Amino acid sequence: MNISALAMPGAAALLAAAACVPFVADGYWLSIAVTVLMYATLATSWSLFSGPTHYIALSTGAFFGIGGYLVGLGMSDYDQSFWAMAALAPVVATALAALIGWATLRLSGVYFVIFTLGLAEMVRNLVSWVQNNFLGSRGLYVLTDLDETHIYWMLLAVLAAVFVFGWWLGRSRLGFALRILGNDEAVARHVGINTARTKILMFMTTGFVAALVGAIVAPRYYYIEPNVVFSPELSFVVVIMALLGGTRKLYGPLLGVLPFTLLWEVISVSFPNATTLVLGLAFLLIVYFLPNGVTGLFGKLLAGRSS
Repeated sequence: MNISALAMPGAAALLAAAACVPFVADGYWLSIAVTVLMYATLATSWSLFSGPTHYIALSTGAFFGIGGYLVGLGMSDYDQSFWAMAALAPVVATALAALIGWATLRLSGVYFVIFTLGLAEMVRNLVSWVQNNFLGSRGLYVLTDLDETHIYWMLLAVLAAVFVFGWWLGRSRLGFALRILGNDEAVARHVGINTARTKILMFMTTGFVAALVGAIVAPRYYYIEPNVVFSPELSFVVVIMALLGGTRKLYGPLLGVLPFTLLWEVISVSFPNATTLVLGLAFLLIVYFLPNGVTGLFGKLLAGRSS
């Protein structure tokens, strides 16, 4: 998951160009751009953990929901500012990720997938139960002066930070330990790598980013309910986007986010009852025909030409 130093000027130019999007797009297309950035950040941070370790985490929806819900709770019920709650939410999610990671990352394979799949649903039902029995309301208002332009720029800044972190990770001892762990966890333990700590640290990172994105995006909803922000569907969409683009390159998830976001938008509007079917078909097609994503396919084609 490395980016050549020669590519950094190009990355900076792309970042500057992306920052200008709100000046040339508004309304519907700006909303699409915000959605693309949201998924790009979530998918890239997910791939930093699940890409090298091969642990398929379906917990993004849970941490995203924690970010959005805490912003709504603090602003609606406790008169806190958006900025204070947006700063607090990722900290809470990181602590929860550490606890969950400590309890579950001893699991592997399908057991870990099943647990993380149920996490968002468990948190959603728990939050709904607390609201119904103690808070007396199901929904929370998130009323701010922020519009989609502000949300776009904040998401772009977070995405840039995730890329910088991923670039550093690819050159760090932690990244090296992750790659060894992903190839053979038993070998990683034998050479002295603390595999549990390594996995927990990266799982905490994905929890932090997902909650931060959820907090930033919360003003888009205006009115937040647990069923809206704690969406298991979100977890599947993020995984499919990352796998479609490829997790072996840092920029890989971006190649999956843009086409699938546009496809998802069309399906959600035109065939809202077919979204689950589309997710299932997309996952099957990617696993069978693009196991290494678009970047893996490009690499294979280039290797074939050079041989």
